[in-house]
Amino acid sequence: MEDTEFDPSTHPHRRLNPLTNEHVLVSPHRTKRPWLGQVEPPQTTKLPEFDPDCYLCPGNTRAGGKQTDKYESTFAFENDFAAVLPPPGPAAPPSPHPLLATEPVQGGCDVICFHPRHDLTLARLAIPDIRKVINEWVRIYLLRGRQEGINYVQIFENKGAMMGCSNPHPHGQAWSLSVVPSLPATEIKNLKNYASTTITDPSSSAPRGPHGRPCLLCEYVHFEVSVEHESGRVVAKNDHWVALVPWWAIWPFEILLLPYKRHISNIASLTTEEKDAFAQIMSIVTKRYDNLFSCSFAYSLGIHQRPTPRAEGTSEDQDDDDEDISHLHLHFDPPLLRSASVRKFLVGFELMAEPQRDLTPEQAAQRLRSCSEVHYLDAIPSSEEK
Repeated sequence: MEDTEFDPSTHPHRRLNPLTNEHVLVSPHRTKRPWLGQVEPPQTTKLPEFDPDCYLCPGNTRAGGKQTDKYESTFAFENDFAAVLPPPGPAAPPSPHPLLATEPVQGGCDVICFHPRHDLTLARLAIPDIRKVINEWVRIYLLRGRQEGINYVQIFENKGAMMGCSNPHPHGQAWSLSVVPSLPATEIKNLKNYASTTITDPSSSAPRGPHGRPCLLCEYVHFEVSVEHESGRVVAKNDHWVALVPWWAIWPFEILLLPYKRHISNIASLTTEEKDAFAQIMSIVTKRYDNLFSCSFAYSLGIHQRPTPRAEGTSEDQDDDDEDISHLHLHFDPPLLRSASVRKFLVGFELMAEPQRDLTPEQAAQRLRSCSEVHYLDAIPSSEEK
């Protein structure tokens, strides 16, 4: 074998995701392979401002028969077809075998309409309107989190038909559960393990977690920001938040969005200034996604944070709950790979062995950085295009 120096942009290798303790296989040499597989239909970009048949538009009747309020701003309501039901629920029957255990789950599900207009996604909303969405996320997180038996509030958005979104009206959901779901629970477990086993350099300027313990995400994002121009994984940054394609990204243009100036466990602990910066960077990220392939870019977005919110008025340093080791962050997992019509599938090797990607995270970040922060539908056409 020829003795060559390892090049991560050329040679196959594995990368470890410390949040899940799982690997992803990176095969950058495969980006040149031809594609003869499935091609997605064009994404609809022209929607009406109001759709009389949309059950999420103001004043319309929903599928379950209830009428949606004639709302004029961000609006939330209980899902008419909730995945979990309110407590109390029946006890689980005796298990017929130790391998066949049943765990009852109770809770509630909310639908969050981002805006009354049917045609305005997050990428098309004004920053003050995104700020209203963030306020609603905070309200639901606190309200549901204080309900008896609720231990986790999972806020998410599925954007685009290829991500399973059944209604194009811009909206998200919040599922509040009596259990901490598997993925957030795994992340919290690894965050705790890192905090209890890692000895950090006392001279490090990275933010610390509760009680001065090291925080995995604080240290990771501090490193990424400090070597921003060398690593090439940072996509966007403002005074409080950074969006980056993580070292361990699985999806082609996956983004991890998180605060980097201090350890923040949940959205209710954000200051007014941090919420404003949150809205600004959400606008930048979603616009760059749309601009990448000049389409309404599909993704699944999820917020991971502290399982249960603290009572109002309690400062972080007063709360010694171990769950405060959680570091607030958002996952953007988009499926598009080569264009608006070619998507990434997690099949075959990914299902049977481990996740795999072709485009390196650094290459993906570079492509996203090169996208304008002005939405392509708002861009002024050149004289040649007129």
